[in-house]
Amino acid sequence: MAWPLEGLIVAERGRTLYEKIWDSRLVAEDEGEALLYVDLHLLHEVTSPQAFAGLAARRLSVRRPERALALFDHGVPTENQQAGAGAVRDPEARAQIEMLTANSEAFGIVRFDMGDPRNGIVHVVAPEQGRTHPGMTIVCGDSHTSTHGAFGALAFGIGTSEIEHVLATQTIRAEKAKTMRISIDGTLAPGVTAKDMALAVLARIGVDGASGHVVEFAGSAVRALSMEGRMTLCNLSIEMGARAGLIAPDATTLAYLEGRPAAPRGEDWRHAVDRWAALASDADAVFARDIRLDGSAIPPMVSWGITPAQTIAIDGRVPDPAAIADAAQRIVAERALAYMDLRPGTAIAGLPIDRVFIGSCTNSRIEDIRAAAAIARGRRIAQGVRAMVVPGSGLVRKQAESEGLDRILVAAGFDWREPGCSLCVGMNPDRLDPGERCASTSNRNFEHRQGRNGRTHLMSPAMAAAAAVTGRIVDLRDL
Repeated sequence: MAWPLEGLIVAERGRTLYEKIWDSRLVAEDEGEALLYVDLHLLHEVTSPQAFAGLAARRLSVRRPERALALFDHGVPTENQQAGAGAVRDPEARAQIEMLTANSEAFGIVRFDMGDPRNGIVHVVAPEQGRTHPGMTIVCGDSHTSTHGAFGALAFGIGTSEIEHVLATQTIRAEKAKTMRISIDGTLAPGVTAKDMALAVLARIGVDGASGHVVEFAGSAVRALSMEGRMTLCNLSIEMGARAGLIAPDATTLAYLEGRPAAPRGEDWRHAVDRWAALASDADAVFARDIRLDGSAIPPMVSWGITPAQTIAIDGRVPDPAAIADAAQRIVAERALAYMDLRPGTAIAGLPIDRVFIGSCTNSRIEDIRAAAAIARGRRIAQGVRAMVVPGSGLVRKQAESEGLDRILVAAGFDWREPGCSLCVGMNPDRLDPGERCASTSNRNFEHRQGRNGRTHLMSPAMAAAAAVTGRIVDLRDL
C-alpha cells in the first residue's frame, strides 16, 4: 500500500567540508549569489595597485588591515634583494613594489619587505608564518591561492575589483560551487611525489575536468603526504579547472601549524584544535562527482605539451593527434606539437633540455629542495645546461643553508637564488630564451609562460634535478 508523505521527517544529508566552511562564513545570500566573510587577504605587488587606487578614489579605508598580509614575489629579482626596490631594473615592476610599500604603510597592513627573510612567495609565506588556518576563507589576487586548501581552508584567487571589495568590506561575492571528491589510495612508489599525483589527475580529467567544482582530495595516499606535498596537490587543483582544492585537517596539519608565529597558543590553541576537528566531510555527504585513482600505479610524470593535462608517464611517448577523437583536443595537441617542436611517438625520456628551474609556489619548499639536493649530491650538471634553485621564502633559504643543501647544489653547478616567483611567471629578469627547453617544477607550461617561445616540461623537483645532471629528461629511478 502507498503511505502518505504528510508528517514524514526526512533526515538531512551530511555536509562536505566545503559546505561546512561555506555555511560558517556566509554573511548573506540572494538569488544564488552569496557574500562570504574573508579571514585572510594576501596581497602582492602586481594585482594590488589598482585596488588601492580605487579605495583612494572613493575615500574608503581598509576594513580589517590586521587580516591582510602584503608580500613581494612576482616582479622581484632573485638576486641582490637587500637593495630593495633599487634592485629592480624594470620601471613598471619597481613602481608596483613602491606602491605596495606605500599603500601597506598608509593603511597599517603588515608587510615583509624584499630582503626580509620572512618575505617570499605569498603561498609559501602565509603557511610558514601560521597565518593559514583550517576553516578559513582566504583570497589573493593570484590563481594559485588554492594552495592553502591543503590546511582545510577555502582559498581561491580573485580579480582586482574583488581585491578592492575585500579591502573595503572584508567580504567577497561568490557563487556556490559544486562538490567533487578525488580519492587517491594506495602507497606511492619510490620516486613518486605529490607533483606526480597532481599531473596524473590532470592527465585523467583534463584542464577543465573540475570546472565549476571545489575539489576535496581524499584517500590513503593523500593522507600520507606531508603538508608540503598537500600544498603542491592543492596548488595544482586550479589547473584542473577547480575553484579551489581542499584536504581535511588532521594530525599532520596540526603538527605543521603548532608553534608558528601566527598560530594560536595556549588555551586558544586547544580551542582551535577542537573546532578544527569538525572540519571533515560527513560520512553520508554527497559529492556531485567522485573520482578514484590508484596511487600505487602512478609513475613519475612529465608534461609534453602546452597545458598541464598534456602529460604522460616518464616511459611514455608523445601522442599522435590523429588518434585523438575529440576535435578540439586534437587541435590543441597539434598546436602543442608545433610549439614544443616534437613529433608524435617521440619518447619523452631522453629528450635533451637546456634549462632547469626548481622553484615556484608549487615546489619551492624545504622538502622540494631536499629532494633536488639528494639527486645533485656528488654529481655535476650536464655541460651546456643552466640550472637554478629558487627557494619560496627567505626562511626556506635559511633553513636549506643551515642543512648544507645550498653547498650541495652549488657544488653540482646549480645557481642558488633568493626567493620569488622567478622563472615560473616570466615577470622578472628570470626568463627562458627563445627555443630553450626547460625542465621545470612550476605549475604551468603555457605558450610563452616562462619566456618568449620557451618550452616548458613540468615535473617534480627530483625529476628536474635528474634532468639537470644528465642533460635530458630521465627517470630519476634510474640514477
